[in-house]
Amino acid sequence: FGDRLHSKEGDKLSEKGKDYLDRMLNAATRMQRLITDLLQFSRVNTKAKPFQELDLKEVLTGVLSDLEIAIEKSGAVVNVHHLPTIEADETQMRQLFQNLISNAIKFRKPDIAPVITIDSQVANRTAHLTSTPGDTFVTIKIADNGIGFDTKYSDKIFQIFQRLEGKQYEGSGIGLAICKRIANRHGGEIRVESSKGEGTTFIITLATKQFIEQ
Repeated sequence: FGDRLHSKEGDKLSEKGKDYLDRMLNAATRMQRLITDLLQFSRVNTKAKPFQELDLKEVLTGVLSDLEIAIEKSGAVVNVHHLPTIEADETQMRQLFQNLISNAIKFRKPDIAPVITIDSQVANRTAHLTSTPGDTFVTIKIADNGIGFDTKYSDKIFQIFQRLEGKQYEGSGIGLAICKRIANRHGGEIRVESSKGEGTTFIITLATKQFIEQ
């Protein structure tokens, strides 16, 4: 009804009326985005797809293609090094990469093009990865030269609805919580290293082999 009011009667409203209508439509858009993000968060486990052999480099290539416009507008440079093949949920891996790369583009410094570096290392399993039968895991690092943040918030940012930058940047505060849940489902974890004004590095650990879906 707000859209209809805007298209049919918008030119008849006073300036204050137009302002109220714009605020209402913007609030509706934010609520729609919030509902969509909450659904994605809840479906990481309930609507998950089976694990399959997955070339992470191919997944990332598709994500960068989807983000082509945002990359061009920001002047971002994305440096991609080695990424392995693992057992994973393709949709969730795409979501993981897209959330983190989008954040690196969004939280950039003014007048400085984002530089994003993505690399990985495969190693023997460590004690905390007990949810998978394989003996190896991959550590993926996604580093940027953006605005960064104080390390005292390192745990807080993975909690749902947590936003460190307030209303200056759009978002629901759910994206990193989704990333954490995806990493956990894949027998791993996600953590972050950052400092104010010095960029951010997300470190994602994923098991290379997975249990059969429960």
